[in-house]
Amino acid sequence: MTLQARLTLYYVLLAVLMVGIIEAVNLANETQAQFESTLERASMLQEVAIEQVKQALLRDRTNSLREVLRDPSLVELFNEILLASHAILEIAVVDESNNNEILLDSLPDRLGEHLGNYEPFQTLVTQTGPIEKLQALLRGTRHYQLRSRPLLIPPTTTLTVRVIVDPRAIEPDILPPLEKNGKVALLAVLGAVALTFLFSTFAFRPLGRLRHQLDLITRGEFEPEKNPGRGAATDEFSIMASKVSMLGQRLRGAQYEVSDLRGNIDRLFQDLEDAVLIFNRESHLIFASGAVAKFLGRERAGLQGQSIDEIFPPSTTLGLIVAQASQTSRPVRNRRVPTASPVEVPNAVGVVLLSVDMLETLPGASGSGVLVRLRDPEAQRKIGRELQTADRLAALSRVSSGVAHEVKNPLNAILLHVEVARAKLARGDTDVGQQMEIISSEILRLDRVVKTFLDFTRPVELNLSNVPMQQFMGEIVELARPQADAAKIRVNVHSEADGVEIRVDRDLFKQAVLNVVVNAMQAMPEGGELRFDSAASEDTAEIRISDTGPGIPPELREKIFRLYFTTKKGGSGIGLAMTFRIVQLHDGTIDFTSEPGKGTTFSIRLPIAV
Repeated sequence: MTLQARLTLYYVLLAVLMVGIIEAVNLANETQAQFESTLERASMLQEVAIEQVKQALLRDRTNSLREVLRDPSLVELFNEILLASHAILEIAVVDESNNNEILLDSLPDRLGEHLGNYEPFQTLVTQTGPIEKLQALLRGTRHYQLRSRPLLIPPTTTLTVRVIVDPRAIEPDILPPLEKNGKVALLAVLGAVALTFLFSTFAFRPLGRLRHQLDLITRGEFEPEKNPGRGAATDEFSIMASKVSMLGQRLRGAQYEVSDLRGNIDRLFQDLEDAVLIFNRESHLIFASGAVAKFLGRERAGLQGQSIDEIFPPSTTLGLIVAQASQTSRPVRNRRVPTASPVEVPNAVGVVLLSVDMLETLPGASGSGVLVRLRDPEAQRKIGRELQTADRLAALSRVSSGVAHEVKNPLNAILLHVEVARAKLARGDTDVGQQMEIISSEILRLDRVVKTFLDFTRPVELNLSNVPMQQFMGEIVELARPQADAAKIRVNVHSEADGVEIRVDRDLFKQAVLNVVVNAMQAMPEGGELRFDSAASEDTAEIRISDTGPGIPPELREKIFRLYFTTKKGGSGIGLAMTFRIVQLHDGTIDFTSEPGKGTTFSIRLPIAV
């Protein structure tokens, strides 16, 4: 049922309910009015009967009470009183002192009988609600009485006048006004229904327009109105329709933006060497971009909508790994996998680096999407070599800045003493031996700096091998422990790299790490703590060496890897520069964090051996 139909039905039921309540109130009021009118009439007739009984008793004092009350004129008068109201069944004078014996009655056959017990009619009228009165009208078998005040007749007789009322006789007085009110109520209900339908037709017309606009937006067919009405909208529906129209325009613009964004992303992936394929939770391709033809030998336009098994057949190694990853929801990272043979797919590469990731869906949805990425190992190696070259050039630049500083000092000294010797010779003073010695010494110093730099930058042939990380760290700790014990330095080792191997030149890399360890111990001449930590992530191993020394001042932190830079008396300034170079040769990185007064931590990161 539509909202309009439900609201219309609710309005009709509300109108019927209101009319019903009004009719019920009218019925209760009319019933109460008729009962009060009957009570008033019965009370008045009772007073008339009491007065006639008193006069009859005063007129005839010689006869007995029974003879006086059986006077035919008095009986006739009672009958006339009874005819004055159709709701009164009987008027009787009873002797309460003799078990309510009837001495005078509008019904002559009742003389000498005993009047039964009836409920007070005044209580029914004044102390009960509409429901009790309606029950009295409908039951029709229960009668009520109106009892007068006692008339005491000496010596022991107590007379009362009783008026017996039948509530069912009031019903004819109630029905005519009720029928009239019922007709009015029925006309009111019909009018309310007609007005409700008419109101809903006009009131919900804007709602229908809103529904039509939302249907167009849902189907993606929304078009803004070409000739919107003049003037600002003031009612709620018009304002809502205006906002829905604005929303439709924004969604339409957003669709164009998403389309443009998707096109830009597609062009971005086309410029890359990778292939990216996204499958929905039903394992059907919804997006493919990049160098798909290079890896699969098929144009990506022909792959749209195909299942993951059709694109990556499980009979191939590539398809088997993709299927296992998607079924177990376990990601794959840069795994070398052979593709189809060149005979089957001439344009495809022989080996790819495969990565498979799970795409989370909305909460409550079953399954997940799959993202498959294919990369060319040779292209990766090429990029890696270019990055390594760039890193080494950057490292060489940092090292060269230290060399330039070391070369500048002897050159300045040589220039200065050459000028002094020239001045002496110009004056005819040939005693320039001291200047020649200084110049010779500075030339030797300069030669030593240049040779050291040449040795530092000379290409090194690495003897690489896979070395267990935990074993390598154990060797470093054992080499450092004697010196640490002598300096009262505590050694703590914590490893989270069990089973991880690194590919390094064992001796050369050990020299690099020991340079850092020696510097750490020298920073704690009064003792302290030397901590070795090792950890590993998916493709990186990390070695952390921490000390509790004074730390490195902020102004010196950019210089510590420069060649010849040192803050130690008698230091050469070569150790950390050599460590930096060796780490670079192993495609790793070295960095440090330092807090004055708390110590320094050096972190060396290397690729994990594959």
